[in-house]
Amino acid sequence: MTTSPPDMTPPEMTPSGTSQTEFTARQLDPKGLIRESYRIEGIDAGQCRSIFLDWALSAPLDQDTRAALKALLDHYGAAQADHPMTAVLREGLTAGRPGDPSDGTSGAASADHPDHPNHRPRRRGGWRSRPRD
Repeated sequence: MTTSPPDMTPPEMTPSGTSQTEFTARQLDPKGLIRESYRIEGIDAGQCRSIFLDWALSAPLDQDTRAALKALLDHYGAAQADHPMTAVLREGLTAGRPGDPSDGTSGAASADHPDHPNHRPRRRGGWRSRPRD
């Protein structure tokens, strides 16, 4: 038996009385990692990065990460602009993979990047890689 998602009437509120952005934040952060990071007093940026990594690794593969980060920033970051997690979420929006068009490069990855079609792994270690006299 499948159930349909709750009707969002009126658009700003869910049937339980929570706001639509809170409903979306719960969907984007089902474990509550981001929410809980904002509740921890004295948390530092390193701890926030660790929590962010856990959140990112548990996100579904088909999820639009940039849109999710924007929604989480709108929900949590607006009220707590100076919190370390807000800074980490902003860094997540601005950081990109090499060759990703969103990072300001031409969009072509270098041959050293593993996603490049001409990428050849370099030999690491062994006697051949050591300098000789």
